[in-house]
Amino acid sequence: MLELVKTGIQWIYDNFSIFNIFFAIAIVFFQRKSPKEVWAWLLLLYFIPIVGFLLYMVVHQDMHKKHMFRIKEIEDELNYTIRKQEQSLHEKRFQISNPNMEAHRDLVMYNLETGGAVYTEDNSVDIYTDGREKFQRLIEEIDKAEQFIHIQYYIIQKDELFENIKAHLVKKVKQGVEVRILYDSMGCRSMRRSDWKWLEQHGIKTGDFFPASLKWLHVRVNYRNHRKIVVIDGKVGFIGGYNIGREYISLDEKFGYWRDTHLVLYGSAVNALQVRFALDWNYATKENLFLQQKYFQDHPEQWKGKTGIQIITSGPDSKFQQIRDNYVSLMHKAKKRIYVQTPYFIPDETILSALIIAVKSGVDVRIMIPCKPDHPFVYWATYSYMGELLQAGARCYTYEDGFLHAKGITVDGAVTCYGTANMDIRSFMVNFEVNATIYDAEVTRKMEAIFRHDITHCKEVTLETYNNRSFGIRVKEQLFRLLSPVL
Repeated sequence: MLELVKTGIQWIYDNFSIFNIFFAIAIVFFQRKSPKEVWAWLLLLYFIPIVGFLLYMVVHQDMHKKHMFRIKEIEDELNYTIRKQEQSLHEKRFQISNPNMEAHRDLVMYNLETGGAVYTEDNSVDIYTDGREKFQRLIEEIDKAEQFIHIQYYIIQKDELFENIKAHLVKKVKQGVEVRILYDSMGCRSMRRSDWKWLEQHGIKTGDFFPASLKWLHVRVNYRNHRKIVVIDGKVGFIGGYNIGREYISLDEKFGYWRDTHLVLYGSAVNALQVRFALDWNYATKENLFLQQKYFQDHPEQWKGKTGIQIITSGPDSKFQQIRDNYVSLMHKAKKRIYVQTPYFIPDETILSALIIAVKSGVDVRIMIPCKPDHPFVYWATYSYMGELLQAGARCYTYEDGFLHAKGITVDGAVTCYGTANMDIRSFMVNFEVNATIYDAEVTRKMEAIFRHDITHCKEVTLETYNNRSFGIRVKEQLFRLLSPVL
């Protein structure tokens, strides 16, 4: 019997090796990947063929994204606005009242040409770093809604927080307000089909951005919609790192206090968030919101801000890594300081090089990550990259007062870029993300003050401490850094 089992295992092992030869050929010759990613997959397939095969099937499915994510159905009027602003920038006729934006005119142009990110200056920004306060504000804005509420989250947990929000949404539906919820099936695993059906029965429209192949099987790790957007009546918009779940209001003992960053926007930037929601909603449900002008109204009587903002996005439907490129541009232009917060720090060579160049040029570069991992493999890869920056001269911190989930960068007290994108390859290339690039000294100084306050809850990781780490940690770092292109 034992020999039969051994023979069976050997047969499986040998056949997986044969399968993996074909996968290796496909990876090398038929897929456009970076050399690091190619080598990572080849090593996995060769040394642990069964695990490598299964991981490839789960993590790297090529969904023919050029055909799958053809969702650029923007109205002619919006296209006209984009082209008109591009022409004004090219001809130097575009008037800018915000002096912080002028130094980044080229970045504004890049965002406009590569992603249709229209620049607007009539905005104001409120910053939230506490989950309870953020969701209290969200519920207050929901209660004030008169026309429509558009909600998009990666994670919606079936718990007391969502039950509270749901009650307010149902109440608004009864008052004649349109409510739409766009979700990601993998992020919302705790929600059953019956839960979404209940919402539909109570007048709330729902859309699953990327359904699982089988209702109980969520194997599509790639191409997740990681965006968190709320737009209410086209007047106020929410963007940031908080999902919907009890852990985000610090009720989960595993994580403790949840430190995140969310922005509440007023101004024309809200229409840009609405465009992003409408594109994703159109893909998921085939309902074209662009056909109705009521979803894209200006409110000049209420929008009195002076903050310059572009809403930028990245995803597998884009030819450009727009959020990554914004980070790189800001890093290269930094003269004084760069503050980075991210739960996962797995930069590509371009980001890593930009940070090292900044450090060596005398820029004060500071990186803040969590002290505890929610994904151990990713955490040890993060620690490895952090070590490289320590050796270059950057200052690195681990947030000790709970879990740090904030995602973004501030530069020179002038420009900030925060949103849903982690500082990792998955956010730059694989998942759908959205950030706000804010060209405003007042907002950026507030973000820097928050960063410095967070430092009081951090432990600084010195180069001496890092060099004295144990052999076991060194092994984990090197192993998971090797696999970082596929994490």
